[in-house]
Amino acid sequence: MRILMPCAAFPPFIDGGGPISALLLATLLKSEGHEVCVIHVSDEEKYEVYEGIPVQRVPSLNIYWNYYLPRSKWKKIAWHLLENGNPRAYRTMRKEMREFKPDIVLTDSIENVNVATWAAAKSLGIPVAHTIRSAFLLCWKGVMQKAGKPCERQCRSCRLTAFGKRQFSRFVDVVIGESEDIIQRHLTEGYFQNAVPTRIPGAIPDGMLGDARVYPNNRPFRIGFIGVHTAFKGLDVLGKAASLFPDNTPVEFYIAGTGRDEFAEQARSLFPEEKTKFLGWTTPEEFFPQVDLLAFPTVGREAFGRVAVEAFSQGVPVVGSDLGGISETIVPDVNGLLVPPGNPENLYNALQQIALNPALYKMLSAGALTSAADYEASKIGSTYTEALSRVVEKANTFA
Repeated sequence: MRILMPCAAFPPFIDGGGPISALLLATLLKSEGHEVCVIHVSDEEKYEVYEGIPVQRVPSLNIYWNYYLPRSKWKKIAWHLLENGNPRAYRTMRKEMREFKPDIVLTDSIENVNVATWAAAKSLGIPVAHTIRSAFLLCWKGVMQKAGKPCERQCRSCRLTAFGKRQFSRFVDVVIGESEDIIQRHLTEGYFQNAVPTRIPGAIPDGMLGDARVYPNNRPFRIGFIGVHTAFKGLDVLGKAASLFPDNTPVEFYIAGTGRDEFAEQARSLFPEEKTKFLGWTTPEEFFPQVDLLAFPTVGREAFGRVAVEAFSQGVPVVGSDLGGISETIVPDVNGLLVPPGNPENLYNALQQIALNPALYKMLSAGALTSAADYEASKIGSTYTEALSRVVEKANTFA
């Protein structure tokens, strides 16, 4: 198949797990024998081959593309309004489709490339698939959270400001979510009414699997965290849990990631200084060999949480929050433990239970490694091929 893959984010621009997941998806589709071309919004128009993937970078289709930089209030409002259906995005993406002539358009998230991409594809008779990686279509903040607590449903303001996104979603033929939770949240709110819902979890590269871990007897047990230092990720919850460990407990905390606001500073200050090492921004490849256990204390509903399966691939068990995609990835007493979100005491108890029990740790490490095999790229790639092929075959039947 010829697959045109418009991406909300793609390396070398890295803002979290999204760009990495997009690159991995493009790579595994190419390894399946498909001809893949990525379209990504950037600072300039440029064609290049990035790690073997053809990438067409186009200038911003909205009034700006990098929403991580500070913007005036009116620009933010204008950006969000245009994300509900941008005529310039429609024209640009339609032009790219006419030139590439894809069998299918697969959007990987939709920010900046715009929901109008789906309409452009339909106008040319091209089937559409969409991979959900966040709650952006449901919530203008992208997190479905208020006052630090998850929203059970789409609030009134988000429903009104996402009207166009919901309407354009009817042009999607197959919607792919990395968890059942993220799919159902969209279907419940009336999105993707004409799409076939399909769960395909995120992938880890083939050959990435490490070895089961041995309990450390010659040094303190290391509990790790990797992610952006935000309230959504629950770094403050882990900090409070860390402060509950008695001084004589042989544990250390390795904290990777960055955050520059007041919350990040306050959250980091909660950790016991003498037992905590802040690593700054680092890659999973650099991080996981340094830790024994991963803490994933998110208080928001992750669409998937790929860092958990990355941990599994290195034989690292995970203690995570019992909500969203994390609750579908962690199997209690097999590859980790689940705890109620936002509860430092329960998190402390779970971390301590594993950190002070060599037999349990050994069992969970082996279970994590076994679980990781389900997420290897070759398996995920073939699942994507099957899902996309069905849509293309159906479109050709009715052409």
